[in-house]
Amino acid sequence: MATKKETYTEAMKRLEAIVARIEGNELDIDELGDNLKEAQKLIKYCRDKLYKADAEIKKMLDEGDKVEKSCD
Repeated sequence: MATKKETYTEAMKRLEAIVARIEGNELDIDELGDNLKEAQKLIKYCRDKLYKADAEIKKMLDEGDKVEKSCD
């Protein structure tokens, strides 16, 4: 599972490694289940990071627009 200190890039690399192992039929049935669970957690972690970054960017852009309008 992704830890709080893990970066988005690290989580994506782990997710890509899991996908490669699944696509390469490298996992037995027990490993497959565990890897799918981990992949789900990594996907949620990455999605949450992306949503948070998107919200922060929108907020900064909105604040920038307000500053520009007040200077007009």
